[in-house]
Amino acid sequence: MAKVLAQPQALPPHLDRDTCDRARLAHTRAFDGLFFSGVRSTRIYCRPVCPVRPARSENVTFYPTAAAAERAGFRPCLRCRPETAPGSPAWMGTATTVARGMRLINAGFLDRASAAELAEALGVGSRHLLRLFMRHTGASPSEIAATRRVQEAKRLIDGTDMTLAEIAFAAGFGSVRRFNDAFAATYKRPPSSFRRRR
Repeated sequence: MAKVLAQPQALPPHLDRDTCDRARLAHTRAFDGLFFSGVRSTRIYCRPVCPVRPARSENVTFYPTAAAAERAGFRPCLRCRPETAPGSPAWMGTATTVARGMRLINAGFLDRASAAELAEALGVGSRHLLRLFMRHTGASPSEIAATRRVQEAKRLIDGTDMTLAEIAFAAGFGSVRRFNDAFAATYKRPPSSFRRRR
């Protein structure tokens, strides 16, 4: 009877089988996109964060890419959707959308338009844009814009002799009151206190 040789397992660079297996069993988000696990019994491959109950370790092999898992005969999981893992073309596409949004926000887009208009300019829905920003930046587009305004105003206070009212409008605030409220919320002091220190 001929002996069937097991195919050598392709492990991701800088990772070993035990590390990958622990990450898979714990659903460790930090490893998402770094490797994929193939389950021999089902012939399905997954991301380490897959919500499905993990297969027994002896039934699992590890691959550095989704393509390597598919080459070994596994098909993608429909639950964790490997095509959306960090580093995948779909994931990079969402990062690109956020980067375009950040450029528009930094150019003052949300000083004169709404978050819904930003989403429309980027070709996505408002709720989807919020999800993308929360995933990639940890803040909403409006929060990013508010922080940008305060930072720009602080730079102008430190580096110019403009009046505080001029700074408020130059930084993108709709009114001096909003300018003052933003400084009180961020620095717990009024913008005039920074001017006096100069």
